[in-house]
Amino acid sequence: MKKLKERWNVSSNWQLSLIFIVFAITGYSSLQIAKPFLSLVGIPETFEPHWLYRVLRIILIFPIYQVLLIIVGSIFGQFAFFWEFEKKMLNRMKLGFIANYVDSKLKKQKTNI
Repeated sequence: MKKLKERWNVSSNWQLSLIFIVFAITGYSSLQIAKPFLSLVGIPETFEPHWLYRVLRIILIFPIYQVLLIIVGSIFGQFAFFWEFEKKMLNRMKLGFIANYVDSKLKKQKTNI
C-alpha cells in the first residue's frame, strides 16, 4: 500500500480507501449501463455474431467508464485525483487532446468565478 500511496501521491489510508471504492463503483456501474444502452440502440444481447456484441460492448464501456470515473470521484470528493488520473490515461492512449480541451475549459471557468 505504501508504494501505491507514493505513486498516486496519496497521504492517508482513508483517501486510498475512497479511491478504491470509486474504482469499484465505476467499474460495476459502467458494465451495468452498457448492456441496456446497447439494447436501446437496437443491439440486443442475442445479437449474432456474439463476439461482435462483446466487442461493441467493450468499446461502449470505455467512454462510459471515463465519464463515470470523474462523476463518482467528484461525489466522493476526489475530483482532483481522478482528473489527474484521467489526463495521464488519455495521454498514454494518445488522446491527450481531449484532456487538454477539458482542462482549458475548467481553467477558463475558474477564472470567470
